[in-house]
Amino acid sequence: MASMKTYYDDMLTNPDIIRTAQDEEMLEKREHVNDPAQHSPKPKVVVTSGVHDLLDCPVCLNAMYPPIHQCSNGHTLCSSCKPRVQNRCPTCRHELGNIRCLALEQVAATLELPCRYLSFGCVGIYPYYDKLKHESQCKFRPYNCPYAGSECTVMGDIPFLVNHLKDEHKVDMHSGSTFNHRYVKSNPTEVENATWMLTVFSCFGQYFCLHFEAFQLGGAPVYIAFLRYMGDDVEAKNYSYTLEVGGTGRKTIWQGVPRSIRDSHKKVRDSYDGLIIQRNMALFFSGGDRKELKLRVTGRIWKDQ
Repeated sequence: MASMKTYYDDMLTNPDIIRTAQDEEMLEKREHVNDPAQHSPKPKVVVTSGVHDLLDCPVCLNAMYPPIHQCSNGHTLCSSCKPRVQNRCPTCRHELGNIRCLALEQVAATLELPCRYLSFGCVGIYPYYDKLKHESQCKFRPYNCPYAGSECTVMGDIPFLVNHLKDEHKVDMHSGSTFNHRYVKSNPTEVENATWMLTVFSCFGQYFCLHFEAFQLGGAPVYIAFLRYMGDDVEAKNYSYTLEVGGTGRKTIWQGVPRSIRDSHKKVRDSYDGLIIQRNMALFFSGGDRKELKLRVTGRIWKDQ
């Protein structure tokens, strides 16, 4: 036996030894035995489109998570949609009952899927039951359009949204970290949650949205100005800004941290995270007979060290 081992060791190291077909077969078997890849645990299955379709609810078309329900004929639907179909299978109209599709739940646990934001740059592969949590926090997930003057449903990455704001919403674009804007309204009593102005600033290689609008606060009309960062919240915290408004020798100053556009315009406004000016104060700053709003808002953005 020892001589046989020596013979095949020589065959591996000495190219001059003539190998027969039987020798080649034994060498191939020996190499497979010594190959650690042959003994590694089986990887999880990367899902195909056919399996993925089985995991989509036929009612809401979203991915299904436990408990997954089925009718007596094996048709499935998610737990959120079951109450909506009045206990009738949406496929065959048979009564649903309380049958769980444990087999499909177990199949799902063995699958891995790419992130839904693959086209935006995320190349990760995630277990089926972890994928939803990842996607809710994925840094590549697209942003909602930050324009507040209409219910715009456009989504995309930052370069796309910058062009969208400029081309579709005709937003003013400025370069630099300081600003000086004048807001004029002939009838300041008309508030009704009016959105007046959005301006985009480019500085430090980033983009910022300056909002200025009027809304009702406790039955009284007020004006608010605030800054949003076109990026994620963790990056927004690297910047600070000031806003200043005044007139007739008086002024009000606000200093804060820009909010990410991940937070909706309404969420930021309703948290009062910005420079808030009561209407009477705004008219006082406007001067004259106080029948026309003429506010000048100045400010600057800087990057914290």
